[in-house]
Amino acid sequence: MSRAAKITVDLDAIRHNYRLARSLNPAGNAAAIIKADGYGHGAVVIAKALESEADAFGVACIEEGIELIEAGINKPVLLLEGFFEASELEYISEHDMWCAVHSLAQIEQIANATLSKPITIWLKMNSGMNRLGVHPDDYQAAYQRLKQLDNVSDVVLMTHFACADELEKSETEAQLATFNRATDGIDAPASMANSAGVLAWSDSRRDWMRPGIMLYGATPFPESQENADQLMSAMTLTSEIIAVRDVQPGESVGYAGNFCADKLTRVATVALGYADGYPRHAVTGTPVWVNGQRSRIIGRVSMDMLAIDLTDLPDADVGTEVEFWGKNLPAAEVAPYCDTIPYTLFTGITRRVHKRYINR
Repeated sequence: MSRAAKITVDLDAIRHNYRLARSLNPAGNAAAIIKADGYGHGAVVIAKALESEADAFGVACIEEGIELIEAGINKPVLLLEGFFEASELEYISEHDMWCAVHSLAQIEQIANATLSKPITIWLKMNSGMNRLGVHPDDYQAAYQRLKQLDNVSDVVLMTHFACADELEKSETEAQLATFNRATDGIDAPASMANSAGVLAWSDSRRDWMRPGIMLYGATPFPESQENADQLMSAMTLTSEIIAVRDVQPGESVGYAGNFCADKLTRVATVALGYADGYPRHAVTGTPVWVNGQRSRIIGRVSMDMLAIDLTDLPDADVGTEVEFWGKNLPAAEVAPYCDTIPYTLFTGITRRVHKRYINR
């Protein structure tokens, strides 16, 4: 026997979403981004599910890359944050990892390293996000310096968007213009499109795309978007009702009594809480899916349990399954009730929740 809380990961949905990305730019390549343990879905399992189709995989750091290599993944692994210490460069070289570089100082560390073979560099430009990247004014010189180094094989031009998920904003067009201007005359492959870029900004779909959150079926946009509407949810979070009771008008539910019934309310207790990774700050009214229809969370989420409203669900009882997001209830719809985004819903689930994988 085991606790009822579980997540189910649909590997066919992830493959569908990757193919959607590729279909939007058939002449280009797509590095499947599986950092943060595949956004909480399981990096190694996803890499194995996609390896026959994916052109490369993207992770945050060398520890995540090592996990893939030790699991036998043979496709190129891109370190999106690059190296943190020069001592990492030999492992990167030996195992044919690709490495992002975001500063002039890093270029000199590569120049001074003793490597068994040259490495592929993704040269990151700060085109407006102001997080990581070489300044546009220094970009041409940085590229030329890398091309002179025996320790460097190929160079991919790279930048990252700050506001691509906000379609009405002009910042993405400004970043595109900055990138184009700073790379004018350089004959090298380029990578700009994150998930929002892949789905909605056709000018950003260059030689390499970097689909991330879209692989897992979550739209990056707050509104409907024709390509994002084709995504399939990969993760479904469920648990079961473990108790049911009637709450009288004027009675409260949960810690601090922040929900007070205004009518006779049928309340279910479900085995899921913030220790499982469900957001504690999910408000009363956060949607759930029970017996083919929507209901809502009521009261405060506890460590191991929460309450939902069964007033209009007479057939639901102890043992009935409750979906918190997934096939019937998109994570992008749930997230605003928790003052967050799907990324944190996915990555927040803890090891207490059993994970299983399916192929349809």
